[in-house]
Amino acid sequence: MHQLFFRLNRINILQMNIRKPFLLAFSGAILVGCASPLSKIASASPDVVPDMLPKQTEKISDDQLKVWPHKDLTSFPGIGLSGAYELLKGIKTSNKVVVGVIDSGIDINHEDLKNVIWVNPNEIPNNNIDDDKNGYVDDIHGWNFLGDINQENMELTRIYKSGDKSNPDYQRAKTEYEKQYEEAFAEKEYFEQLNQMVLSADDILKKELKKDKYTSDDVAKIQTTDNMLAQYVEFMQQLLERVGDSEAIKEELKGALNHYSTKLNYYLNLEFSPRKDILKDDENDFSKIGYGNNNVIGPDLEGALHGTHVAGIIGAQRANNVGMDGVADNIAIMAVRAVPDGDEYDKDIALAIRYAVDNGAKVINTSFGKGFSPHKDKVYEAIKYAASKDVLIVNAAGNDSKDIDVEQTYPNDEVELKEISDNFLTVGALNYEFNDKLIASFSNYGKRNVDVFAPGVKIWATAPGNSYKFLQGTSMASPEVAGLAALIRSYFPNLTASQVKKVIMQSGVTPKLQVYVGETEDRKKVDFSELSSAGTMVNARNAVILAAKMSQGKKK
Repeated sequence: MHQLFFRLNRINILQMNIRKPFLLAFSGAILVGCASPLSKIASASPDVVPDMLPKQTEKISDDQLKVWPHKDLTSFPGIGLSGAYELLKGIKTSNKVVVGVIDSGIDINHEDLKNVIWVNPNEIPNNNIDDDKNGYVDDIHGWNFLGDINQENMELTRIYKSGDKSNPDYQRAKTEYEKQYEEAFAEKEYFEQLNQMVLSADDILKKELKKDKYTSDDVAKIQTTDNMLAQYVEFMQQLLERVGDSEAIKEELKGALNHYSTKLNYYLNLEFSPRKDILKDDENDFSKIGYGNNNVIGPDLEGALHGTHVAGIIGAQRANNVGMDGVADNIAIMAVRAVPDGDEYDKDIALAIRYAVDNGAKVINTSFGKGFSPHKDKVYEAIKYAASKDVLIVNAAGNDSKDIDVEQTYPNDEVELKEISDNFLTVGALNYEFNDKLIASFSNYGKRNVDVFAPGVKIWATAPGNSYKFLQGTSMASPEVAGLAALIRSYFPNLTASQVKKVIMQSGVTPKLQVYVGETEDRKKVDFSELSSAGTMVNARNAVILAAKMSQGKKK
């Protein structure tokens, strides 16, 4: 039964030593008059991790989980957002910051997003003319590099089916493909059998209890001498104690079956070629741009779930008594659709980064990743281009429970162990428990290639169709930090992308904890500080203090 819940947890995710300089920075001399708003912020005392960590002794409610990422350190390992805004009250003006969200599409009509969506000031809507001459016709709210594509192959599938044995990645891709195909086929069969067992048991228990939806407590009341009924009771009881109620069990199994069906039908299907058949674009020809269309939602509203959720975390309209509050309060979300259900193409990502940069984004969020990157050089060039234009890229570390110093994931900013730019910030995911489970079990980590950690488990945010949903993954941790980066760039516009990265890394807090990493039964504990280059979890209030300090130093 433990293996079942391990498998279900993986499916839910797949669906999705610098502290010292920071403290020294606060102890430095104030460089301008102490009466200025900046000096008041800069002289504030930073947040620190309490000696006695908060303990969640009672079950955490959904209402608490909906807001935990923004809480301060006295209750959850959140980012302390309200404390940041309290400090910022002294600054009367802020600049609007454009944030590029390179993702699966965004529901730009969502009630909590529609007022914060970027509008291209140089494009006339629906005239079928490229008014601003940027190569993209009628790109009013961004661009859709995928056109009408929803699903895609994984990159390893594309490499394997190319048959190009001269490709240095071919053999590794072939081995990984065969392994994943065998696993997916076996898992689909397993969940089909389990689903049939659950449906059979469910039919019997519904009749016995005379209700369609039931819990562990309901089933515990059944007294019987019927051996078959007793077996059904024992079987379902184990599931109900972990999942909640009978309907939730069926939904989990439906999701598992859908995941493995999608994997076999699309991700690993050697006959599936949507780019050639639908988009009719050559992924190897980087000279051709303008393909795709301006429908930044995408062909299917539900397919925009991931991007809509990410956008809400960054900047859902604050203080409007609707839904939820994003991190940043004076931003415009630029929707750049380039991430399918499957692996993204390097061409789309490289062009998407350049599109966002050229059209005014100062922060870009990249909540995606893959294990193979045939044109990584082109993506590296785009990252360096963003650096040259003073744009910060905030990137999700990935959900494979692995050390990405050892097993690289793409995109990244490291070539032959050297950082290629100073504008790329990679984020791992925190759990809401302030204990040895602080690192999300699915999160990647790495002393070189992960920079910081931020909330990424049970994150409540916008979903298509004016709805809201809990999702989790480093995909949710990254936009928490992208939102903070936008907030800093909005109130401290004289700071560069590189400086904002330093502020976020150096202003975090380091709990003195040994934490579990990974999901295997034999996983070990590691010092929290050893899992990222900064060794910190992001703290918005401290970031504002350090940004004020750094901003003062730049004034003439």
